[in-house]
Amino acid sequence: MTRREALDDPAIAATAWARFRRIMAWMALGGALCVGLALLFLYWRAGQLPVHMVIATVLGVWLTFMLGTGLMALVFLSSGTGHDEQVMDRLKEEVPLDD
Repeated sequence: MTRREALDDPAIAATAWARFRRIMAWMALGGALCVGLALLFLYWRAGQLPVHMVIATVLGVWLTFMLGTGLMALVFLSSGTGHDEQVMDRLKEEVPLDD
């Protein structure tokens, strides 16, 4: 990375990270909605749920949802700020081997 662009610039980085946090906050609410729907479905199918099953369902569904959301949000953050274009592809610079 030879140029000072993208996330290296404090103004761009601040804006990008604020957007990332805003996306994650909204998706945390979406994850809570998914947890509620999963618990309602389990209650409908099985009746009264043991407290351990409720805790495991809440943690499993919400953490899985947030992990996927976080990884995808980081991909969009990296791509949207131009950070991906800063990487030098050394394979393009290599000379092909002659047989």
